[in-house]
Amino acid sequence: MKIGTQTIKLETTPKILMTSSMVGPKEMQGPLSSYFDLNTDDIFFGEDSFEKAERKMLKNCIENVIAKAGMNSSNIDYIFAGDLLNQCISSGYCMRDLGIPFFGLYGACSTFTESLTLASLFVNANYATKTIAAASSHFCTAERQFRMPLEHGNQKSPTAQCTTTASGAALVVPKDVVGTGAYVTYVTPGKIIDMGITDMTNMGAAMAGAAYNTIATHLNDTGRNADYYDAIITGDLGVLGSDILVDLFKKEGVDISTIHKDCGVLIYDDATQDTHCGGSGCGCMSSVFSGYFFKELQAKNLNKILIAATGALMSPVSSMQGETIPGIAHAVAIENEV
Repeated sequence: MKIGTQTIKLETTPKILMTSSMVGPKEMQGPLSSYFDLNTDDIFFGEDSFEKAERKMLKNCIENVIAKAGMNSSNIDYIFAGDLLNQCISSGYCMRDLGIPFFGLYGACSTFTESLTLASLFVNANYATKTIAAASSHFCTAERQFRMPLEHGNQKSPTAQCTTTASGAALVVPKDVVGTGAYVTYVTPGKIIDMGITDMTNMGAAMAGAAYNTIATHLNDTGRNADYYDAIITGDLGVLGSDILVDLFKKEGVDISTIHKDCGVLIYDDATQDTHCGGSGCGCMSSVFSGYFFKELQAKNLNKILIAATGALMSPVSSMQGETIPGIAHAVAIENEV
């Protein structure tokens, strides 16, 4: 049921039954290393290209969430997944091997909350009983596509972020399925918000306006105050973008500084890893939610969270043509009690 201007209330409150996460070596050097299910110290994941590596990482992550639930791929009705590469080739080639009906999505770094939104809506509407939401990114594939070959060794600006080598997957089922989990209560699809940023090394500033717009709209539509949530979690704003988001809310008389968390800030320790403004990429929110925040919900350390992954919808072509960088954010409310 639609409420307000953009938000959908999920009357049947689908359950996130299980999650899975997999990360690369740099992510395992960060402060959340103990929370991830799978990892490797090989950036190639045993493959002969970075693109094949990302594909394998995503496949392993999806197969793991299915196995953890005691199922096999034939039990899954639909999977919603995406990545950063042209035509979503990491997800597409991964699904070729899994044989699950597939919706390929592209929302840049917002892809995980886009996929979780659609996976939850399908279960809510009784179109499916088992859906998977997934997303991945790989530092080396993203650098090759969006910036310079790694061999170029170009110096990053202070506002730049490090694309995570990571993937995450969540299994969504009806509320009454046996097993503990957390419930999806509302989703707020976002609008394109353009902050006028043209610097492709300043993603946080480009996406902060979209995060603010979607989160503020969600709060207005639901009638909730920000402090209703134990945490309001963004995906990829990094240090600079997070500061901008907090400032945008403060201008409206709302202080979210104590409850706002950003996956791009959490996944790395900049003091020891030199990641500048933090992490980004489709795998940032998907792995940190699936690896860390879902476990915090299970442990009841958190009971009500709002996740809002953000994406910068640009390409090398649009940047070279002088276009600004549009931002998008989708929000999903996840609660232990309904």
